Amino acid sequence: MAAEDANDLRRALEKNEIIPYFQPLVELRTGLLGGFEVLARWQHPSRGLIPPNEFIPLAEAAGLNGLLTGNLLRASFDAARNIPNHLTLSVNISLTQLTDLSLPKHIRAAAEQAGFPLNRLILEITESALVGNTEYAYRIATELKEQGSRLALDDFGTGYSSLRHLQSLPFDELKIDASFVRSMDHTRESRKIAAAIVGLGNSLSLTTVAEGVETQAIADMLLWLGCDVGQGWLYGRPVPPEELPETLAARLDPPPPSTLTEPRSAAANSTLPLRLEALPTQRLAQLNAIYDGVPVGLGFLDRNLRYVSVNKRLAEMHNLPVASHLNRYFADILPEKFPECEPYLLRALDGEATAALEICLPDARRSGQRCTFLISYQPARDEVDEVIGVSISVVDITRRKQAEQALIESEDHYRHTVELNPQVPWTADAHGTILDVSPRCEELTGISSHEMANGGWFRIVHPDDLSRAIHEWNHSVRTTTPYDSEYRVLIREGVWRWMRSRAAPRLDDQGKAIRWYGTVEDIHDHKQAVEALRRSEARLQAVFDAVPFGIVIAGAPHGNVVMSNPRADDILRSVVAPPAMIDDYCMERDSYSGDPASEYPLANAIMNGKTIGPKEYLRHYSDGTSAWISLTAVPILDDDGKVAGGVLAIQDIDEEKRKLQSLSDLNLVLQTKIGAR
Repeated sequence: MAAEDANDLRRALEKNEIIPYFQPLVELRTGLLGGFEVLARWQHPSRGLIPPNEFIPLAEAAGLNGLLTGNLLRASFDAARNIPNHLTLSVNISLTQLTDLSLPKHIRAAAEQAGFPLNRLILEITESALVGNTEYAYRIATELKEQGSRLALDDFGTGYSSLRHLQSLPFDELKIDASFVRSMDHTRESRKIAAAIVGLGNSLSLTTVAEGVETQAIADMLLWLGCDVGQGWLYGRPVPPEELPETLAARLDPPPPSTLTEPRSAAANSTLPLRLEALPTQRLAQLNAIYDGVPVGLGFLDRNLRYVSVNKRLAEMHNLPVASHLNRYFADILPEKFPECEPYLLRALDGEATAALEICLPDARRSGQRCTFLISYQPARDEVDEVIGVSISVVDITRRKQAEQALIESEDHYRHTVELNPQVPWTADAHGTILDVSPRCEELTGISSHEMANGGWFRIVHPDDLSRAIHEWNHSVRTTTPYDSEYRVLIREGVWRWMRSRAAPRLDDQGKAIRWYGTVEDIHDHKQAVEALRRSEARLQAVFDAVPFGIVIAGAPHGNVVMSNPRADDILRSVVAPPAMIDDYCMERDSYSGDPASEYPLANAIMNGKTIGPKEYLRHYSDGTSAWISLTAVPILDDDGKVAGGVLAIQDIDEEKRKLQSLSDLNLVLQTKIGAR
């Protein structure tokens, strides 16, 4: 670096020749101005306007970067005094400044001097400035955040270790480098990279800003990717402070409605793959090819109940363009219906689906008339089964509502059978005569629907179950109470299988049945499993009762008794039964150590997950007698290795213990006599 160059730059700083230029930042969805990025320009007296890439390296090499930034901030804050309060300023932070721990103090002082609120300041840090500098950057970034400023990661995708920086530093915005944005309309790889960055920003709840937006086609693509803010020549070139009023006048008013409709054809042809690449965890909710191909309104809301995507059919139902839904809240689109729908939306966010909510809206095609819609809210889950939003499906059932009674009955039939989740649906008249059976019945039994409606049912039910099933059906028909019966049915393979038949009546205004809707489901495997479990439990109980020592099973974490065998009651001379605590019966009362865990073997085994014992205890009984017992406590572990309970084995060792004690006493006497001789 030539000394004269450094001196020239120092002179320029003293004479305030480094001036701020302001480039608009525009909300892609609304077209409204959101703020400005401050770009430094050197107004050289002889060379004219010098771009920052020529003098910023010179300032860093000469150690003048701090002075340059301070002058630029003061000039920017002073020029921004009269811009509306909702607009922000974005300023770049250089590599050398990220090692200067006094940077937050200088920024705060400049803002206070100009009366500019720090919550309107966005500080942009490039990826390259973070390489090998994370410790200082984290300290400085944290202090800047505490002061109220926001942080943006600039030129994302052009540096190194980006994901680590996003994880460790408190960024609010993610900026897509202009090199990717400018080539989106002709380079698929650039579109994929931009889509991935937008998807990453959305998943981390960061505002995404695209640099280098120069055409409306690229702006449309970014909008459909879910990008929030655009910056580039499409919205205006950088302007000096004196031209700010003109720029504000041109951009503060909303653009014409025509610019907020669906993207132009060039962008629309690319939206489907881009949309999927941008938000991979929401693919099922955003398959635009299916969206536009079905006669059902489809949409997806994020966890804040904002529209992420809608299909054209749903937009038509709301009488709004598709783009007018994006990033807008449900309450803004349907304010008059939001109180009615909100409880179901919140349930969906908690994982509970709503399948058939009816709402009425004005008919956009016919004045004074209303349409009826059937709405389903389903929780959308990601790969780890967490709810990430709400999938909406809307069906226009206006014509169905206006159909004849036969059509209404058909729809009721459909709805009832769906609610019962049938395998073999069937219907019967008010007197119990079968009218219709699903073709699935013939697949299982070989009996056609016609035969089933004409007495075929009697031929396939097991003789031992037939009279009971008929009696239960006649009782339900007579009393209009729901029917629920289990019986064996002869299936096509010639074997008997257990089935469960259930039915419910549809009643008229007088409470009389006018139609029965039922299902038959195969429960054979379940019945066999229950029977096998019963036999296994019986065998286990027999073994449990026959062992010559006491066994007590207790649950975690408190050691409450689940079950015990008679031998345990005999040894303890007390009934051990739920909800007792087994250690209440087994504490060694004569040698209490002061550590409760050591006196309660089963509780200790459950708490520590280790086998305790065998340990010997002197058991005192209520009649004043005592007896020696041996306790061994073993924890029960579940499939995840967690303690689910414990088993306590109790042995009566009193006789053996007392014999050993007698032998020990005799041995002591003999030794004493021998010693006396």
